[in-house]
Amino acid sequence: MANRMGRMALLLAAVMLAGCGGDRQQVAPVAPIADAGFMLQNDGWREQRLAELQAPEGWTSLVGLHWLEWKAHYIGSGSTSGIRLAVGPPKLGMVSHEGDRAWFTPEAGVAMSIDEVPLKGRVRFYSDRDAEPTVIHFDDGKGALSLIRRGNRFALRVKHADAPSRVGFSGLQYWPLDQSWQVTARFVPHAAEKTLPIVDITGLSSELPNAGALEFQREGRTWRLEAIGEPGDALFVIFADRTSGHGSYPAGRYIDVAQPDGNNQVVLDFNRAYNPPCAFTPFATCPLPPPENRLDLRIEAGEKAYLKPLAQG
Repeated sequence: MANRMGRMALLLAAVMLAGCGGDRQQVAPVAPIADAGFMLQNDGWREQRLAELQAPEGWTSLVGLHWLEWKAHYIGSGSTSGIRLAVGPPKLGMVSHEGDRAWFTPEAGVAMSIDEVPLKGRVRFYSDRDAEPTVIHFDDGKGALSLIRRGNRFALRVKHADAPSRVGFSGLQYWPLDQSWQVTARFVPHAAEKTLPIVDITGLSSELPNAGALEFQREGRTWRLEAIGEPGDALFVIFADRTSGHGSYPAGRYIDVAQPDGNNQVVLDFNRAYNPPCAFTPFATCPLPPPENRLDLRIEAGEKAYLKPLAQG
């Protein structure tokens, strides 16, 4: 709310400055002002982005990523655990898996819950590739254990409300809002079932649905970005540009895009380009921009590179 009031104050100040000065004084030209609605909507988007990032189970709460190398692992923060966690009790339980299924057996006497229901015995451990992933809470609800699947491999993802990356979060920085970077792009649909190979930060390549490409105009030429998503659904863009490593996060940024309208057009707002989770934690598996989405264009809009506190390195 403070940001929004500040924006309105700046707009009012600009109008007052434009009317000041008489015949004996020339006032410097005032830069074009973005539409007030555009500015307020983007301020609201930034507030929501910050709230989700800093939530108790947001990306800044990650404290561990542990790949399951064997069929069964005892886990906990104690030295005798096969997978040693950075948080929680010395013994938390056992994770086992076979094929595409996994289970969790809790340690006796350790308080845990799933959906606020106390966990008392062995349960199926559903991953982020299942319809309803399992989240096991521990440490009075501050810790969260979940399962992710990448290709044929499983890994444990561990979050904690007291994670150093969350407690010491240093905030987000953006380029100034610029309405010229809110562009109307043409959606060019691909053949049904087309996929695009996307490599993540761990080196794993996955074939993701590639509904089409987005074409937009800038600096007198047409630029093209491949979009991830199923036909008829909202789209997701992973891109890099000339600011990558020179103002923005080196590994690229993301943009969420609404589904194309009846005229095969979408609004592509680079003011809402945001950093992948890997910008804030080493325990994420972020997809990287495909070669097609590496633009020879400097996009000074959206989220800048995250500056970690010195204590976090």
